[in-house]
Amino acid sequence: MSLLPNIVAALVPMLIGFVWYSDKAFGPAWQKAANLTIDKSKTGNLPVILLTSLFLSFLLTLALSQLVIHQNALPGLFNVGGKNPSPESPEGQFLKSFNDNYGMLHRTFTHGVVHGIIYSIIFVLPIVGINALFETRGWKYIMIHFGYWLITLALMGGIICAWV
Repeated sequence: MSLLPNIVAALVPMLIGFVWYSDKAFGPAWQKAANLTIDKSKTGNLPVILLTSLFLSFLLTLALSQLVIHQNALPGLFNVGGKNPSPESPEGQFLKSFNDNYGMLHRTFTHGVVHGIIYSIIFVLPIVGINALFETRGWKYIMIHFGYWLITLALMGGIICAWV
C-alpha cells in the first residue's frame, strides 16, 4: 500500500478549512456560534496546531482507506494467527486471482466521494452533534462543522479511492 494518497488526502482538511472557516465563508458564523473572538483564537500556538492537525488528518486517512477501498478487507479473512497466507497456498492463490480479476472494482473518485458522504453522516454528524449539544452550542454550530466534514471526507475518500 502506498502512503502517497494518504499524504495528499491529509492536506485536504487544511485546504478546505482555510476556505470554509475564512471571513468570506463561515468563519464569522462559526466564531459567533462557538463564542470565539479573533483575539482568543490568536492565543494558540499556530505551528503546533497546524502540525498536530496534519498528523491527525493523516491518521484519519488511514482509517478512511480501509473504508473506501473494499479490497483491503479481503486478506484479513484469510489471515490466520497473524500471518498472511503464502502465495502458494490455496488461499494465497485465491487472493491473487481475486485481485487480478476484481482488484480495481469500485476504485473511482466518485465511489470514494459517496463513501466519504456516508461516513460523514453516520460518524461525524453524531460525534459533532453530541459534543455540541453538551457544550450548548446549537444547531448552527453543528451544521457548520458537519458541512465542513462532509465536503472534506468526500474529497479525501475520492482521492484515496481513485489513487492507483
